[in-house]
Amino acid sequence: MRTPSAALILIISLFLAGPAIAGPFEDAAYAYKQGDFKTAYRLYKPLAEQGLPEAQVILGYMYETGQGVPQDYTEAVKWYRKAADQGGAIGQSSLGQMYFLGQGVPQDYAEAAKWYRKAAEQGSRFGQYMLGGLYQEGYGFPKDFAEAAKWYRKAAEQGHSIAQFQLAHLYAEGHGVPQDYAEAAKWCRKAAEQGYSVAQNDLGAMYANGDGVPQDYVLAHLWFSLAASNVLEEEMHEGTAMHAAKNRDLVASKMTPDQIAEAQKLAREWKPKKEEK
Repeated sequence: MRTPSAALILIISLFLAGPAIAGPFEDAAYAYKQGDFKTAYRLYKPLAEQGLPEAQVILGYMYETGQGVPQDYTEAVKWYRKAADQGGAIGQSSLGQMYFLGQGVPQDYAEAAKWYRKAAEQGSRFGQYMLGGLYQEGYGFPKDFAEAAKWYRKAAEQGHSIAQFQLAHLYAEGHGVPQDYAEAAKWCRKAAEQGYSVAQNDLGAMYANGDGVPQDYVLAHLWFSLAASNVLEEEMHEGTAMHAAKNRDLVASKMTPDQIAEAQKLAREWKPKKEEK
């Protein structure tokens, strides 16, 4: 199962970019954005102790990552739980992640699933993605590809790139959904367009082989090239870039110089779509 790192910086950015909470929270958010984590911690802690779930989640994250305080997973769990118990989806998915990873608590997939589900049912795309993964792999309960597809789709429709790729994989294999290469290509493209290298490599293969899309060596070369040069993605599978480069060279052997030049031009001009937050 592919899991993002435990870091929740994107979750924190939701708070910082959203409607401002006046006074100390604003000051804490400003200090955090400036990298002054000690000041941010000093300002967030009393807010968290007063029961503000946004502050509790951020305080949990600071303990999880050791920002402004010594890294302490047990303290991270404590603050995530306080936020989760108030019904906040971000606190719930964060607590679920700690149970999934076994950080600050014993690893417990059933407990992770419980908290992911609470978050997922509130629309958390991360909770939906992780719940789909648990069903796909059979962590915490028996494998159920139909349930995996259900939750991946919910996250995918919100723009979660890895959920889009996983849904594409289920369509390609016919697991939990009817086998449909066109649908697989559709969701793989959505993930690839956001810069997910594994999806870019697979989409290249689809164009090279004509699976779910018309065979097109120029587009195959484009997507293989993008996957081969993708060095920004934290979640890139080991060896993806090397594998994509080999695929690019293989398809290039079947292309004319003009086709290769066209593919290279497309690659230079390509920009990823911004993933929805």
